[in-house]
Amino acid sequence: MSMAHILKTLNSWFWWENIWMPINVTWAHFVDRDGLVFPKPHQLYATIPYAFVLLIIRFFSERYVAIPLAKALGIKNVRRVKPQPNPVLESYFRECSKHPSQSEIQGLAKKCNCTVRLVEKWFRRRRNLEIPTVLRKFQEAFWRFSFYLTSSIVGFIFLYDKPWFYDIWQTWVGYPFQTLLPSQYWYYMAEISFYWSLLFTLGIDNKRKDFLAHVVHHLAAIGLMSGSWCGNYVRLGTLVMFVHDTADFWLEAAKMFNYAHWEKTCNMLFIIFSIAFFITRIILFPFWILRATLYQPTYYSTTPVIAYFLFNGLLLILQGLHLYWGYLIFKILRRFLFLKDLKDDRSDEEEEDSVTDNEEEPTKNGNKNCCGSSKHLLNSSHH
Repeated sequence: MSMAHILKTLNSWFWWENIWMPINVTWAHFVDRDGLVFPKPHQLYATIPYAFVLLIIRFFSERYVAIPLAKALGIKNVRRVKPQPNPVLESYFRECSKHPSQSEIQGLAKKCNCTVRLVEKWFRRRRNLEIPTVLRKFQEAFWRFSFYLTSSIVGFIFLYDKPWFYDIWQTWVGYPFQTLLPSQYWYYMAEISFYWSLLFTLGIDNKRKDFLAHVVHHLAAIGLMSGSWCGNYVRLGTLVMFVHDTADFWLEAAKMFNYAHWEKTCNMLFIIFSIAFFITRIILFPFWILRATLYQPTYYSTTPVIAYFLFNGLLLILQGLHLYWGYLIFKILRRFLFLKDLKDDRSDEEEEDSVTDNEEEPTKNGNKNCCGSSKHLLNSSHH
């Protein structure tokens, strides 16, 4: 059996009408006619080049808007001091541990013929190199804030005059022969492209402890939006996107002011975000959106299509992530209320580097495979 035949068979299975359509409805019914315009699966290919357009916009906005804004807020571009090249320590850092124990540090110091203190400083500097600078974190938060705020405003403009924004039963009236509006097309293209762009930059963006949760979220979001586009669940899809974006820009704004050490502003924004998150993700999403996807379709069809189970499965995964992030937010809020501390446990903190630039100069002229000389240590001051 040839590969072409296998791909053709898989393609026919994937687009089988019983997966996507109600009974007695076929893809032939989704041909534009009589003023009705329907979403086409092939239109989703455009989201990939659109994602690269967003990456270009992100590059220029971070460089020419975020950096001047960061400087205006008092954030400086701190120069990281690189550790001296050391193959032994570098190999240990990559293959064994980034946080060696005291006994391991002593062994490495003997192996490199240098002091314990300089080995500790080498590892501290090396760890700091893997943590994004505050300015880099600010740039990333600024981009996300800009997109979520824009999409929330534009989403509201697109939805405020639609009957299904106020009466969610209207999302199923006339289904599946609901015409695609130009505003819905661009709303979908922008959102799917944005999540593609986030996936493309996962390797270079600030990594947090919930990295895997973000990967699952982005993939589930792209899968949901693409699937709802193909099945013409666009009315519900726009509501899901709007519910998600309206809380996120508050969080990114709080992050920006946190990086600038504007504590009162950061605290206020985080509290607003927490309220918005719990209203939209813990109340509206399960009791408004999920009710419309799980319960209301049974009034329009006694035989749910396979897509009903697939989409609701992904929506329930999203709700599980909402509960997980809600738990993290609750922990941060509890610590803030009792300890007045709003530190985000998901991010690594940069360690203080007590070594000045001048302190490293003797190392450059010393043993190339060592951290420095003991003579230098005796002459150096203790900060």
